[in-house]
Amino acid sequence: MHGDAAPTTRGACADITVNGAVLVADCAGVLYWPAERTLIVADLHLEKGSAFAGRGMLLPPYDTAETLARLSDPLRRYAPRLVVCLGDNFHDDGGAARLLPDDRAALGALQAGRDWIWIAGNHDPAPAAGIGGAFAGVVALGNLVFRHEPVTGPSDGEIAGHLHPSARVSRRGRSVVRPCFATDGRRLVMPAFGAYAGGLDIRHRAFAGLFGGDDFSVHLIGGRRIYGFPASRCL
Repeated sequence: MHGDAAPTTRGACADITVNGAVLVADCAGVLYWPAERTLIVADLHLEKGSAFAGRGMLLPPYDTAETLARLSDPLRRYAPRLVVCLGDNFHDDGGAARLLPDDRAALGALQAGRDWIWIAGNHDPAPAAGIGGAFAGVVALGNLVFRHEPVTGPSDGEIAGHLHPSARVSRRGRSVVRPCFATDGRRLVMPAFGAYAGGLDIRHRAFAGLFGGDDFSVHLIGGRRIYGFPASRCL
């Protein structure tokens, strides 16, 4: 494993160095960059419930409220100056227009007093009206590059979402599957944050072009802490 990937775990958080930048992986499912006072979150998939309802697949219509409420905790704890949302912020291009007034107000409260960047995703490639913040395809900051979908092959400093990584490990005789951060110290793929977002096992072929074999680590999100494992421990 690349030397920068070795984590320092301290319960609810793990320090991970990516391309020289020291980042904090938080068990809330977000990443914080102290040097830049920047919080990163991936794949909110807001209004997924209403998108499914429009196709006749009824889900409880509370995913947006739950996702925003969960996001409020790390924003309060870290008080970032900048928030970067790594695409698939809404489940489709019409999601922003379907926001309920209370959810729109909650989003505005989260954005107040800080900069906010929405990165385009494959579910929401076009800028949305009336949701505040700025819109971008890719954002470079310091020695990191933020985008939605990781590129195939080497990409030093890349922080991406899209793949919703999860990992299965065996602990104390039982198998556990959890969302995770996946990194080799050169790039990092973030777990999905949205209440209705699923996960993709890191053994899926979609990860094969990102990391060299098992030359990376996973940082599983537990209820109250981060658990770090080499990829070789994943089933």
